[in-house]
Amino acid sequence: MSAGLPLSGAELYRRLLRYVVPYRRTFAIAIASMVVLASTEPALPALLQPLFDGTFVARDAAARLTVPGLIVLLFVFRGAVAYAGDVAVNWVAQKVVMDLRAEMFRRLVGLPTRFFDDTSSGELISKITFDVAQVAQAATRGLTVLIKDSLAVVGLIAYLLYLNWRLAITILLMAPLIGLAVRIAGRRLRVMSQRVQESMAAITQIAQETIECQKTVKVFGGQDYELARFQTAINRTRHYSMKVVMISAANVPIVQILVAIALAIVTYLAATQSAAGELSVGEFVSFFTGMTLLLPPVKRITGINEHLQRGLAAADSVFKLIDEGLEPDLGGVEIGRARGEIVFSEVGLRYRHRRAHALTAVSLTIEAGETVALVGASGSGKSSLVNLIPRFYLPTEGRILLDGIDIADLGLTSLRRNIALVSQDILLFNDSIRNNIAYGALRGVGTAEVLQAAQAAHVLEFVRELPDGLETLVGENGVRLSGGQRQRLAIARAILKDAPVLILDEATSSLDAVSERHIQEALETLRRGRTCLIIAHRLSTIEKADRIIVLENGRIEALGRHEDLIHQQGVYTTLYRIQSRARETG
Repeated sequence: MSAGLPLSGAELYRRLLRYVVPYRRTFAIAIASMVVLASTEPALPALLQPLFDGTFVARDAAARLTVPGLIVLLFVFRGAVAYAGDVAVNWVAQKVVMDLRAEMFRRLVGLPTRFFDDTSSGELISKITFDVAQVAQAATRGLTVLIKDSLAVVGLIAYLLYLNWRLAITILLMAPLIGLAVRIAGRRLRVMSQRVQESMAAITQIAQETIECQKTVKVFGGQDYELARFQTAINRTRHYSMKVVMISAANVPIVQILVAIALAIVTYLAATQSAAGELSVGEFVSFFTGMTLLLPPVKRITGINEHLQRGLAAADSVFKLIDEGLEPDLGGVEIGRARGEIVFSEVGLRYRHRRAHALTAVSLTIEAGETVALVGASGSGKSSLVNLIPRFYLPTEGRILLDGIDIADLGLTSLRRNIALVSQDILLFNDSIRNNIAYGALRGVGTAEVLQAAQAAHVLEFVRELPDGLETLVGENGVRLSGGQRQRLAIARAILKDAPVLILDEATSSLDAVSERHIQEALETLRRGRTCLIIAHRLSTIEKADRIIVLENGRIEALGRHEDLIHQQGVYTTLYRIQSRARETG
């Protein structure tokens, strides 16, 4: 199913009901309770006829005792059935919401990198939290009203037709007008509900960005700017929410007025028939009570339109995420531990929404165990090149080979098992130091190996000072650690993985001079026997690389050893001299 294909309300509800199938037994109890509850709705007016005719007309003493007792039993029975139905339908709804959230998150972790480039994290969080909660409203309250109250209305009308079909026909004549009013309101409600969800996503995004960047906000005096952005977003949500309220609030009295007109006409006709002796007192009271009992379910059915449309708009948003295409993983070739030879053959890359190519006709062979450094100005294509190796992006042209096998033919798990990555943007999880080092597929690694990796990355130097050692929680994104400490954790993770291909993207950028020296020593050991690609802005850290690739505007401008590139008097020489002067003056 296409992610962008709009679904009708009926299609959305049918798809939602597929998530109910695993819980069909409990759902059947809920439906049965609603049916029983609705079927007892005409019982009260039916009991009033013998009460009034038997007590006030025939003076029947038995009716005086029996009917009130039956009324009490009726309400006790209805209360028990209503309780069972409410609990059952809410249990199923919460299970459905749980399953939807699980499926959304399962889809989320399998989506390609380009999806996250185009979608804000605030929007995604809003889908998983706010939108799914709206689906729950449609699945519980909406379903209860639609089934129970619709059946109650049908049952009451059927009883009224049985009691006096001529009077009941008058009520049915209003049905088309009521349906038209509900349909017009429903269309507007769904549009406004979608806009409420979009504005809620904006609120989540702004709040998240402000929290994550709170230091930048403070230092650069961005409080007023962020307050203005947030005020605009919450005002937009208020505006659309009020639109929903106004449409829903207008729809209910319009329907009630139509029903009231029908009731007024029926009351007049019933009184006329009663005066002519065509309708007994009990029949009149019973008919009038039945009509009165029609009002609450009709009101709820009309009012539930707001919750239904809000839930359907949310379901549409949820299913769009679930229908997003996963990372392409069509390769069926599985490899064990790779040797590490990487070949770029006429590789080109152009990102979506960009006209210019990030890479153009890049051809390069990296021998197994070779250390290659990538240098160049910002935007020259360094990160784009290394991001192609783990298939974060797919090349637009050409192909990339690992040990002579096109990486497009390799299974993603097999490919990425052979790659370790240390990025300059270190992202840690709000977990212990141990679990941040032994992360994911490394979770089963023993303590001794974790300690060995931590030692090699100089993590133990600061861990020993922490009260809980390796079990110390690092906080959200490692906020309790310094930038250098976070970077050492990421390096320890790469050391523990022991992959044959190592990608270092500014891996020592956040380290002080002393720590950097230690890490460089650890990286020298780590690089032995591995294919290593290093992105570095500080050229002094890559002088010992086997080869240095100079990129400019997505093309290879030069390559060779440090000494060779210095003598070429090209881009590399210029960059090196600028940095050397900066170090001398610094």
